[in-house]
Amino acid sequence: MNRPLFMFRPNLQNEDHRRAWEILQAVPEGQKSAFLVQAILESKRANVLETTLRRVLREELKAVPSQPVVQQEESIPEQMMGFLGSLLGEE
Repeated sequence: MNRPLFMFRPNLQNEDHRRAWEILQAVPEGQKSAFLVQAILESKRANVLETTLRRVLREELKAVPSQPVVQQEESIPEQMMGFLGSLLGEE
């Protein structure tokens, strides 16, 4: 069986392609295939992990009872209102 052939032709006008090309160029000759294999597998693992984490968080958040947060209203002290009134020329 012949090995499949893969060709990567980056569009250097595209910022993502240019960055990927620069990273690939930094990989030593003879290690590029192994680098690409690891990058692809790691990308897949990260996607699976993210999907699993999102599912678990959704399930756990459903189990947490939600309660509205009560915020205390703070009134402005009379002295402050008097001071502000004096600045405006009110009496």
